[in-house]
Amino acid sequence: MPLWLIPMAYTLLSVAASLVLPRLEHVYLAGFTHDVSVGSALAFFSSVSSGMMALTGIVFAIAFVVVQFSALAYSPRLVVMFADSPTLYHTLGIFFATFAYSLAALSWTDRGGSGEVPLFSTMLVIALLVVSMLAFVGLVRSVNNLQIHNVLQVVGARGRAVIRTMFSHLADNMNDEIEPPHDLAPVTQTLIYSGEPRVIARFDIDALVHLAQSSDAVVAIQCGVGETLMEGTVVLHVHGAAQRLPERDVMRAIHLATARTFEQDPKYPIRLLVDIAIKALSPAVNDPTTAVQALDQIEDLLRRLGCRQLDAGQARDATGALRLTFQVPTWEDYLALAFDEIRQFGATSVQVVRRLRAALVGLADTVVVEARRDAVRQYLEHLNTGIGRSNFDDQDQAAARLEDRQGLGLARRPLQSEGLVVESRTPIKVRAQL
Repeated sequence: MPLWLIPMAYTLLSVAASLVLPRLEHVYLAGFTHDVSVGSALAFFSSVSSGMMALTGIVFAIAFVVVQFSALAYSPRLVVMFADSPTLYHTLGIFFATFAYSLAALSWTDRGGSGEVPLFSTMLVIALLVVSMLAFVGLVRSVNNLQIHNVLQVVGARGRAVIRTMFSHLADNMNDEIEPPHDLAPVTQTLIYSGEPRVIARFDIDALVHLAQSSDAVVAIQCGVGETLMEGTVVLHVHGAAQRLPERDVMRAIHLATARTFEQDPKYPIRLLVDIAIKALSPAVNDPTTAVQALDQIEDLLRRLGCRQLDAGQARDATGALRLTFQVPTWEDYLALAFDEIRQFGATSVQVVRRLRAALVGLADTVVVEARRDAVRQYLEHLNTGIGRSNFDDQDQAAARLEDRQGLGLARRPLQSEGLVVESRTPIKVRAQL
């Protein structure tokens, strides 16, 4: 449901309640009154209704600050995450409901010169006012989420949820790779995209398998989740179909959006974390500690990916027949996405290089597939080569070759054993020139 419907629903419900409840109260509960004078009640209802408009303006101001701050401090791609917070829209809806019903209570006070103040409408306005204050406090507290560790934790949590949903653990299937399909039937249909640029948000795999099965075909999607479709882009090929698949139904099973989403895209949270890290490493910000904190989340995501079945770009029907293939990133793709830009932009920071080394050594210790472990070792050798070619002096190069999960704070001496990097857990004192 679009989030803008939330305050709209609150408004419609409050308008309906303001048209029905005061009339029912006037007819059936007219005997229930209280000692508040008509003038005081009118002043109270007027203050509530006018104050809600002022609070609504403050809410918009807070939302603007949140969006602006997240775009400038972290990444423009994080704006949607904060701006589309349901808390913001529920708060606006509560304010609208309080405003609408307080106006209704105002109109039914001293109705027809009776000199009476409706009891239950007054109590309802008070209750809505209390809820509005609590919602406002909760919204102000949500600004706490802008702290860097909270932002990184939220992005990391979204990434972990995607990984759990998409990939099975290697303990459930010890084959580290799925054999790619060979000798597919000839291409009988090609679907080409036409329209404005759109990003692939997710695939409806069940629907695509059902469509392929209905025509005894194999659908081979040529684009991956997170890629942008443009005019003339080949979306998929259909192999060996007995009849053409309806293009409208096929495109309906490929969900498009104006921007990337977390659905079926474990690369996206890593992309956001890398964006935060490299912005922190820019000369205008110069905050390598934030990059180190981002690497904490990145390493955790890679450790989880390293123990999962990544080559899962296939789907079969109930009989076991292959019906769908789609593009998925490899382990090397994840390594490059996670580390390349941070390594390049953080090449002048001993703190970042040490944290990168600790992350790579940790991955080499935890990854269960030997081919993936070799890729991590090769990347570690690449990092060492970059350190040797850097402008660091000998002392800084020696410091940069140490592992340190804090960047600078708790160094571990690297040992060489049979050409492999082995970690020593004995802390040593290092004099680093920064």
